Amino acid sequence: MRERYRQATAEWRVTGLPPLETAYWLAKPAALIQGTWDEPKEAADWLGERLAEYAPRFGSAADRDTARLAGRTAHAAATLAWGGDISLGHYLGRPLFLSLAVVTCSPNRAHPELECPLT
Repeated sequence: MRERYRQATAEWRVTGLPPLETAYWLAKPAALIQGTWDEPKEAADWLGERLAEYAPRFGSAADRDTARLAGRTAHAAATLAWGGDISLGHYLGRPLFLSLAVVTCSPNRAHPELECPLT
């Protein structure tokens, strides 16, 4: 068990697996970044597009509801506007899990010591 823990600790920065805290995406390689935006609304729109793209595969009918998805997108825009991070996850059917995150880095409020990977 200890060996697996040491291995996971050493590898977490270079894998696409979500970190325990959303801000720690900033510690991962820039190659894992799927987009950058200057405005919170643009980032929230990207998130909304991903939600709409995957919604037919969501395990829960409630999670597929278009009004709920629109609400999540609006909430993301508001949260990003004040410098917060967004992290969402949905089961797509066993064993698949979709993880989406949008992280602010100007600087990040939760961990200002983490630099933007593209600067």
